Amino acid sequence: MTRRMTVSLDDDAETALETLMSQTDNGQSEVVRRALAFYAANFEAASGRPSDNLEQYYQMLSSGEHVLLDVDFLHCFLEHLYEDGDPDPEFVEAADRVSDYHAHEYAERFESVEELLEWLSFCGFLAVRSQGEGVYQIVFASEPIRWFMTRFIERSTVDLSVDLEIDQGLSKVLITERRSAE
Repeated sequence: MTRRMTVSLDDDAETALETLMSQTDNGQSEVVRRALAFYAANFEAASGRPSDNLEQYYQMLSSGEHVLLDVDFLHCFLEHLYEDGDPDPEFVEAADRVSDYHAHEYAERFESVEELLEWLSFCGFLAVRSQGEGVYQIVFASEPIRWFMTRFIERSTVDLSVDLEIDQGLSKVLITERRSAE
């Protein structure tokens, strides 16, 4: 069902409508319908109220502690660090120092491995699917990223009050979280 309506356009809106019509080869009704659908889907960003994710990205980037990195660059870096199938020992040592530092930070920041995995998913390193009962299926984009992030997760969770059981596949990992007896 379609409804007719009359809309008053100022000069800027009229120019935008004409531009979109010429770029898309669609009539004004179709352009307006799509524009409204897009606006509704992106209302928070368009109205100046950033989503929680956008706010977190902003906090990460503005602190200078994190940078945006194209995932292909990450793949290049990790692939380059492998020599005859084994990661460069100097890289492993440096990565372990970073992981160990994060272990202290994460002990204060996260209550559970689930929170940590959601954070790492938000950062783009992995996709996490909760299987319930403290079991998580983790999907990685490549084997080197699986190796790198699994090692990071193991080392950065040592100060949390949990024990992890990690079953590794080629690009997936199954992590089972168990509360430690303190």
